[in-house]
Amino acid sequence: MPEISDRLRNLPPYFFALIGQRMREMQERGLDIVRLDIGNPDMPPPPHVVQTLAESVRNSGKHGYSGYQGTPAFRQAVARYYQRRFGVDLDPDTEVLPLIGSKEGIVNMSLAYLDAGDISLVPDISYPSYATGARLAGAAVYWLPTVASNYYLPEIDVIPDDIASRAKVLWVNYPNNPTGATADIGFYNKLTRFCLKNDILLLSDNPYVDVTFDGYQACSALSAENAKACTVEFVSFSKTFNMAGWRLGAAVGNAAALRTLLQVKSNVDSGHFQAIYDAGIAALDHTPQSWINERNAVYRRRRDRILEALPEIGLVADKPKGTLYIWAHATQIASQEYIERALTEAHVALAPGEAYGKGGKNYIRLSVGVSDDRLDQALGQLKSWYTSAYRSG
Repeated sequence: MPEISDRLRNLPPYFFALIGQRMREMQERGLDIVRLDIGNPDMPPPPHVVQTLAESVRNSGKHGYSGYQGTPAFRQAVARYYQRRFGVDLDPDTEVLPLIGSKEGIVNMSLAYLDAGDISLVPDISYPSYATGARLAGAAVYWLPTVASNYYLPEIDVIPDDIASRAKVLWVNYPNNPTGATADIGFYNKLTRFCLKNDILLLSDNPYVDVTFDGYQACSALSAENAKACTVEFVSFSKTFNMAGWRLGAAVGNAAALRTLLQVKSNVDSGHFQAIYDAGIAALDHTPQSWINERNAVYRRRRDRILEALPEIGLVADKPKGTLYIWAHATQIASQEYIERALTEAHVALAPGEAYGKGGKNYIRLSVGVSDDRLDQALGQLKSWYTSAYRSG
């Protein structure tokens, strides 16, 4: 076989692909592994969404190509959601672009804007695809420090002028994966001013905007002053509506940036099956807030269950106001040793903080996206293992 491309040779393996393979190998040996490493919603979508899909599938006119920009009705539904949820007006024809899940759009946006010599500004604790997209494009990543003492907000004030002048994009994500940190509109106003001053595209990844707790309501980067002049936001149905496997999302905001993103997408993919768009419309237009509240209450109870158990399993963490995750660190041993022994001895999979960048060193991410009985099983196994390994005697 020929040599692989340099872009792949320089790309690290995706952590969750590796851990998934390892899980399969362990399961083939008869081991039951409880996965707290992945943010995969375990509950179903709203019933009316599934019903809409079933009805649309039976329509013989829905099985052709849907177009590179999706259906007008879907784009209009996204615009209605933004007006209703954030008070942000979007033109559905120019400021909304459907995605095959937001991850695809994240990587393709980097391909659309970055070349060798360009810089992508990426928090040093962040979703891996932000850096992956830059590397695939041949660009450099400039890591922005994100620390607990600054509420895990990237420190843009320390970016050197020569870096800012070469930077083309800046990534942010709140509520944040993996830390659970949140941001307010003042933060987005500051980012918008910085990006407009330096001719940088602000890219806000916002899949957890409707997964929040304790009365907290997340905002949109597009709510900031003059935001549409420099901002694109990525939204996903995976977490808001428990539709992870449906691979439905959208990019919204700056029309010129979306045209550029569409130029990439129209050359490498096509639109969704039309029935998926119909189901997405049903999710956006007809899911009551009570359904979201009830779903979030389940996650909140699991969050609190994990936080309560942390002292017994040698971990400490702050209480997050959003996302599916607890961001913890071990009190007695290195996080990598903790994760490895938890997997091989307690049979519980956890995500290492370093999978999210160098700022995640010594941290561990736990997910609430697992059924109550499996969560109790995992916590019980971790307690037994930790007590035996580190507290006996």
